[in-house]
Amino acid sequence: MPVLSIIACEMLEDELAYVLSEDHDLGQLIIVENRQSFSFVRKLKSRNCQLRLFPLDKVPIFLKEVNNSVYNSASVNILKLLLKLPFFEKIPHHIRKKSKEKNNEKNNEKNNDKNNEMNNEKPIVVVNTLKLGLHADCELLRSEIYQHIKKMAAFSDGILIFYGNCGHSLRNTEEKFKDLPCSLYFLKDEKGEIVDDCISVALGGNDNYAEVMQGGNGTGMIYLTPMWASSWKQMRTESNNTSDFNDSFLKRHYKKVVKINNNISTGSEFDINVLNYARTFDMSITEMEGSMEIANKSYLNAKNNVCKRVLSD
Repeated sequence: MPVLSIIACEMLEDELAYVLSEDHDLGQLIIVENRQSFSFVRKLKSRNCQLRLFPLDKVPIFLKEVNNSVYNSASVNILKLLLKLPFFEKIPHHIRKKSKEKNNEKNNEKNNDKNNEMNNEKPIVVVNTLKLGLHADCELLRSEIYQHIKKMAAFSDGILIFYGNCGHSLRNTEEKFKDLPCSLYFLKDEKGEIVDDCISVALGGNDNYAEVMQGGNGTGMIYLTPMWASSWKQMRTESNNTSDFNDSFLKRHYKKVVKINNNISTGSEFDINVLNYARTFDMSITEMEGSMEIANKSYLNAKNNVCKRVLSD
């Protein structure tokens, strides 16, 4: 079965939860169990996603079991076909009886095994979310992503890097892993360029992001998605008070908060988080509608290519 792995930024969990919940053609959805997966899993379940949770080191074991199950199911189907052929009538009765009994046993196992209910052409998606604090150090972020690429390549037919460029952290990644046995995919805009960051993803691409910034007419603006609005205090703690989270710096250089709504996080929590941020740094608030287009198109591109690759092998 095709396996698409996704290495995802925790900051983009809304976008990823949305595209996965909209995909009704998956064989399995596996979430790597870690500290940052809890919120993501809640969002998936709230959108009626069926999933399995495994530590990263247990994922290859589960995938092997699924593949064995699919192989056994295929063997049963072949045996059933053979039983219908004319020459089978020439086989002694006691041998045919044993074959049929074995076939029935296999069919019972198949009916009792949920894994065999899947169409073996449907992909398995494995999602591994990495912690927010990695953004405090671009070198550390790059190192962690690279380590997980190497680990997950062992059981993947393709890997989608669900990150923006994040301070050029992903620069030269394709070249670095050009000899990897599986393909790498990225969040890209309509020009085929990796998006700058999570805000670019939320606004629908680099050009849209640039257009919004230019529309500010020189006014310093901070962009808050629901995840940013709920996580900025944590990020400030982990960033050691860099200029991005320094109170006096923000108050001096930024005057407006751009509240970017999305399809997942709605309601009062987002409103309250944005209001608290604006009050903390003496900023006014303006609102914009976000987009899931970059996330959705990049995901479908990776998934479709992985499926085509496996079927053509």
